[in-house]
Amino acid sequence: QVQLVESGGGLVQAGGSLRLSCAASRRTINNYAMGWFRQAPGKEREFVAAISWSGGSTYYADSVKGRFTISKDNAKNTVYLQMNSLKPEDTAVYYCTARVRIPASPLLLQRAGGYDYWGQGTQVTVSS
Repeated sequence: QVQLVESGGGLVQAGGSLRLSCAASRRTINNYAMGWFRQAPGKEREFVAAISWSGGSTYYADSVKGRFTISKDNAKNTVYLQMNSLKPEDTAVYYCTARVRIPASPLLLQRAGGYDYWGQGTQVTVSS
């Protein structure tokens, strides 16, 4: 079983930046695809970004493309989400997630049901 712990959330002004971290424990994530989802109050959980097990492929929601960057450091067993040019509509709880099952197609990685383990979430609030 993989335990995921997010950190790095907080309050930032519009146009600012934050870097979220997701530290994994109990198992190495070297062979796992990883993702980030978010959920705003009153809304469904939505896909933000995903990265293949090798780190060679990344996928983004249209709403964050060009502003957010997902990366994976296997040596540190950690996944990151660099968020730039933040907007008030980015305000949400951000969740880190891991997919153990293979294969991990791009379509599966953009669905919440395609993942096996979830973190507890970290709050990101962007003020206007």
